[in-house]
Amino acid sequence: MPNSQISIYTQKELGEQWLRRYRGCLPVFACVLGFTETGLIPGISAAGRTPEDRKYTACADAEFLYYGPEHKAQYPLPPLAAGASPVLISRAVFESLKIPINLFNAGLPQPPAVPVIDLGGAPAKCLSGGAAMEITTVHHLFEQGLLWGERLAANIQQGYLIVGECVVGGTTTALAILTGLGIDAAGKVNSSHPVCNHAQKWALVQAGLEKMRGSREQGRQGRQGEQGEINFQSQIQNPKLVLSEVEVSQIQNSVDPLQLVAAVGDPMQVVVAGMAIAASRSCGVMLAGGTQMLAVYALMSAIAQAYALSWQPEAVVVGTTRWVAEDPTGATVDLALNLGKISLTPTGGTPPLLATHLSFADSHYPQLRAYEQGFVKEGMGAGAACIAAHLSQDWQQHQLLAAIEAQLERLSTASH
Repeated sequence: MPNSQISIYTQKELGEQWLRRYRGCLPVFACVLGFTETGLIPGISAAGRTPEDRKYTACADAEFLYYGPEHKAQYPLPPLAAGASPVLISRAVFESLKIPINLFNAGLPQPPAVPVIDLGGAPAKCLSGGAAMEITTVHHLFEQGLLWGERLAANIQQGYLIVGECVVGGTTTALAILTGLGIDAAGKVNSSHPVCNHAQKWALVQAGLEKMRGSREQGRQGRQGEQGEINFQSQIQNPKLVLSEVEVSQIQNSVDPLQLVAAVGDPMQVVVAGMAIAASRSCGVMLAGGTQMLAVYALMSAIAQAYALSWQPEAVVVGTTRWVAEDPTGATVDLALNLGKISLTPTGGTPPLLATHLSFADSHYPQLRAYEQGFVKEGMGAGAACIAAHLSQDWQQHQLLAAIEAQLERLSTASH
């Protein structure tokens, strides 16, 4: 086993090869921020105590990640019912290891107060309406993802790209995407609650997919023409995109993955899918997260197949925390294995699922110990950041815990 601090839950051999390959390498971090009005539904998420708080979670996390605890934040970290933002974990590692951070706004209600690359997206409406985003926005964001994935990978000689996210309510849009792609995901996703609110999520997803199917039947004829106008084959040679004919027959009998995102997704998903498809062609990619990144992986497979795009599935792993991988109220490993049951890629649809062994059981801080009770779990690339620290510097549990507690200590000193 290349590292005693990392567990591999699926595709063990591929996972071990990936870890061996990138041992001693420093990654580049890209974090895609997005928003869905799904996150405003009472009780849907614990990432911010109230719906109003949750509007600013992504901005607050981005600001803390970029500037650290001493900075007087325009958007301070929102109060949580319990626990502390996972951005403390990411910041501790990225600051100590001097890992470059690239922040992308895929669609937020307000611009964050940090240097950010604006991708020209928009926040998604609640997925229950079956019309979350305009299809033109989804196509645009996918092109931006492809473009930035290629750009970021071009500057990575030996290392790998970590792609993280912050979308409040994103595990619900993940459930919608997975279900829409035909993957058995009900009751398997995670949440920021100690006991996952599966029934609430499932009701929203069923409503959204039902509405999508209804409008799809109505507009089937009209939309086939629209689907025929997009071809992403040329996107890397010509970033401006020459739009040409696509084999509509490939996708007309099943759901077009980009139409699915427009109906029930969020702006982060399609950007990360594009980024990871493009980056996988020339470097390693770690999708940083649990349920949300498994949905992105399934989406990548479906898009690559529908639009005949080349990518390297074996270059891509999913990296998270053990609080997600071993969440007793979700079934993350089962979900990852279910991706393989529908033949989305020639190598099978299951990515290696990795997790850090990080534990807060012995922390001095009750906010951190709350993770061991099932609060928070993951976000802002926290699990992947720890995996990177183990891989590049061979950090052990005590080093991680000390660095994270130091961030919390500095934050409490700064805010008094």
